[in-house]
Order: sequence, then C-alpha cells, then structure tokens
Amino acid sequence: MVYFFVGIAGMLGAILRYLIGLLLFTNTLFPFATLIVNLIGSFLLAWLTTNLFKKLSISPALKTAIGTGFIGSFTTFSTVSVETVELFENGKILMGVLYIFVSIVGGILMSRLGFKVSEEQKV
Repeated sequence: MVYFFVGIAGMLGAILRYLIGLLLFTNTLFPFATLIVNLIGSFLLAWLTTNLFKKLSISPALKTAIGTGFIGSFTTFSTVSVETVELFENGKILMGVLYIFVSIVGGILMSRLGFKVSEEQKV
C-alpha cells in the first residue's frame, strides 16, 4: 500500500513542480524554476521531518509518501545536472557555476532554516 501512496504523492509533486515552471519562470536565461522548487523542497523536507511528522500521529506509509513521493518528485537533482550542462554548452560557464553553488549551498541553508523554524515552533 505504501507504493500506492508514494506514487500518488509523487504524481502530485511532479505536477506542482511542472506548474511552477510554467507559471513563474518561462523563457529565462537562468533556470530559476528548478532552483526555486529545490530550495523550497529542501526547506519543506527538513521542516516536515522535524516538526509536523513529530507533532501529528501520521502513519509511516504517509510520511514516506509525503517525504519520498511528494517532496522527492517536486525537487529534482537530475534537472539541475542537465540545466548546468546546457549552461556550460551555451558558453555560460559563470552562470553554470553560480547555479551549482546556489543549488547546493542554498539547499543546505534552506534545510537548516527548516530545522531552525521547526525548533522555534516547539517552544
């Protein structure tokens, strides 16, 4: 049954990621849509696992569906990789390096922020 929940949540996360890309950031030189969803996803996964999942009695299957299915399909490392290669191939080396840096460091910082917000909400 957990596979079904992960599949449904994954479908919803992928659809939301696609819609954000369509609605907010079409035809830009920099891959903002992927960067934004990955930063949001980093924050959400940290916040959910340290805050919401602990406060509510959610089944392990639902936790897996949300964390692995929804957040896992909402965020995407493979797209970061492809977009970085495309930036490099188009001669935008500095933009590609900036994209990698902001994606990795920004993801770590957003995860830390998610943990921090969760800690503050425990008070």
